[in-house]
Amino acid sequence: MLHQIDASAVLTAVARVVADAPALVDLVSRLALILRDAIPFERLHVLRLDRADSVVLYASRASGEVEVTGHRIADPVSEPPMDADARSRMLCTVRYGSGVHGALWCTSSRPDAFDAAHQSLLEGVSDLLALALQHDALQTTETLRRERLDSLDRLLHAVAETLDIRQIFTEVSEVLRAGLPHDILALTSWGEDGRSFRVYAMAGAEVNDAAFWAPTILTEEERALLHRDPYVIHDVETEITPGSVRRRIFGRLGVQSALRVPMPLGTGIFGSLFFASCQAAQFNESDLDFARRVADHLALALSHQRLAEASRRDAEARETAARLEAQVATLTRELETRAGHRRVVGHSRLWKDVLSHAARVAKTETTVLLTGESGTGKEVVARFIHHGSRRSHGPFVAINCAALPDQLLESELFGHERGAFTGAVSAKPGRIEQANGGVLFLDEVGEMAPTVQAKLLRVLEEREFTRLGSTRAAHADIRVIAATNRDLHAAIQRGEFREDLYYRLGVFEIALPPLRERPDDILELADVFLEEIGETVGRPAAGIARDAKEQLLVYTWPGNVRELRNAIERAVILADGGIIRSEHLPVTTPRASATGLAAGSDAAAAPLPAGGVSLEAIERSLVVKALAQARHNKTRAAKLLGLTRAQLYSRIEKYGLAETETS
Repeated sequence: MLHQIDASAVLTAVARVVADAPALVDLVSRLALILRDAIPFERLHVLRLDRADSVVLYASRASGEVEVTGHRIADPVSEPPMDADARSRMLCTVRYGSGVHGALWCTSSRPDAFDAAHQSLLEGVSDLLALALQHDALQTTETLRRERLDSLDRLLHAVAETLDIRQIFTEVSEVLRAGLPHDILALTSWGEDGRSFRVYAMAGAEVNDAAFWAPTILTEEERALLHRDPYVIHDVETEITPGSVRRRIFGRLGVQSALRVPMPLGTGIFGSLFFASCQAAQFNESDLDFARRVADHLALALSHQRLAEASRRDAEARETAARLEAQVATLTRELETRAGHRRVVGHSRLWKDVLSHAARVAKTETTVLLTGESGTGKEVVARFIHHGSRRSHGPFVAINCAALPDQLLESELFGHERGAFTGAVSAKPGRIEQANGGVLFLDEVGEMAPTVQAKLLRVLEEREFTRLGSTRAAHADIRVIAATNRDLHAAIQRGEFREDLYYRLGVFEIALPPLRERPDDILELADVFLEEIGETVGRPAAGIARDAKEQLLVYTWPGNVRELRNAIERAVILADGGIIRSEHLPVTTPRASATGLAAGSDAAAAPLPAGGVSLEAIERSLVVKALAQARHNKTRAAKLLGLTRAQLYSRIEKYGLAETETS
């Protein structure tokens, strides 16, 4: 019998080893050395659930020598040869909370080698081992997540540097191996007849046979298989029909397992992306989401490639950079005539880069994510993309996700049927239906509630949605452009934003620079706003004085372009037809703080302008600044102003600020 004091000492030693957090193979070895004097085993086994469909078995001798083997759950886990004569076994399940992480057991060639005291000790060890397995699982998951995020980031940079994905396909494969290990990466494309396919690009294997790269005619059954949803092949020999096209190609390349996702291109399917391995059971269903993200990134490169090929076929086409520059100029002129106002303004390098990226992605159907501080012009760029797209004749429907309560946002977005909720007296189409054939612009998408995020993800993946109160799915023929001033990576870490939704929205991300980083555009924007506002007031300003221009250039503009426009509007009113001077601007250098004014600073004691002031204009300016500082969170902005939320909304409506709420 094992004495209690011995059990306590053993468990203490095990706890120290677990606390050191060594690699599992070292942990099992040290565990065997600790337990061999307390339990008469010959082999100590630790079984760890690896992924959804596989396990890893660590088998150690009493001497601490460890063997590691992997198994699929569907396959039987046979005893190691040296355990064939085992006549005694003692088993414990390794649990953490309600989850099972694996198993721990001992074997001996002697009958009745273990008793109740041994079993009790092993159960205590399994409880401590659960912490180690949980830690290892979390560490493995986090490492894989980081590797995949890094892989996607490096992939986007790689494909952005070429117009022919075939030229960098080996580099693409190397980049992706950290996120999803594979031996061969292959991309196939459908023929225009829809009845054939060919291998478009491949990395990891060399085939010089011309027939291998030639188009291959498929049977009806094979076409259905290659058109279907993403799938995993665990074992080619048992899962793929002998004599089929896939079996023939896999056999030629020595492939034993594979993962396939469709390759989108615009609104159709370009072909298939295959991750392949020369070993069986190397992929599972948990890898499919990452593979889909990869396909989305590569689809962007294919879109660029098709645009370039079309340009080369056109005798009058210019170089790619010139084509994009001309497209930017054309779209800018189109938007300048919108409602008689110029909306795309600026010639700084950073702003030109933004418009160049926008023009490049406009002709595709790719989902775009616009990021940047509030007021940087995200809706302007979204409309720029819409006007340059094949959907330019369709509607542009915008919705501010931060301006509506969660349930109202869901109803506005998806629509509702009569009686879906209290007050739903009639059916109402949502913004998705209103945007049919055009663009849906989701402003401040980072403020969207998790329940709405899940439904939006289905729209992006399946192109289907359901009205509230309905059971009938409808098709969503829309292109989505999203915008946010939040750090979505940080929101993902906090569990506030879905990682899979971020991948879907951020296929092509454009970061808009703040106004302080593009000072070359400030005076040009000010002149444009001066012209626009002059058309709406009785006495437009005669111009902007030099001291006012200097003040505009040195101010940091935390509210960006939106704050600049509001400042010019206030100055036009105060100038009353004259020249705008520095005293007409609601900005100072350095910027006076509210606390300084409250404490009786020099700014507070400064005399009022000779021409007087407009209290309404000052109040409007303070509301605009509070909204900008609070990033348009109404509750925080109301607190900054010392108002209730209802009082803030009344002032937003009073000063016509509702239309400026979109970025």
